[in-house]
Amino acid sequence: MIKLLVFDVDGCMTNVAITYSNDGNEYKSFNVKDGLAIVSWMKMGGKSAIITGRESKIVEKRANELGISYFFQKVTKKIEKLDDILKKEELNYSNVAVIGDDLNDYEMLKCAGWSFVPNDGSHFVKEIADTILDAKGGDGAIREMIEKILKKENRIEELVKLWL
Repeated sequence: MIKLLVFDVDGCMTNVAITYSNDGNEYKSFNVKDGLAIVSWMKMGGKSAIITGRESKIVEKRANELGISYFFQKVTKKIEKLDDILKKEELNYSNVAVIGDDLNDYEMLKCAGWSFVPNDGSHFVKEIADTILDAKGGDGAIREMIEKILKKENRIEELVKLWL
């Protein structure tokens, strides 16, 4: 059973674009449907983690809004942070689903109980992924991932009841 979801940000929670204004401000867009799915997952007792290689106040704000259980930025060895979470939560890799889109996610994807790659992810990680999603990063990939997990675990009715 999956108990922990691990999200990469750029290319998974957001599209692959990083936009800067002339004054140096960074802009990102997050999919609201992804957010509802993450919140639902946590209401259903699941844990969540963001492990990203970049640093952004925007991502920190989104993680706080959603109530993400674990949040790590500027991570070069993502698998090490995941190992720390697993120890703390007393879980193993079979309890983890990871979504990533490029080589810096490779180790986590390879070890996860269930690995997901958005449709526009790198061919390197698509080759090792358990599931290549229909959605692109930032365009509902997180929602699709969560719904696939809940469907496989026969928990869709539980999801729907949260919002009735």
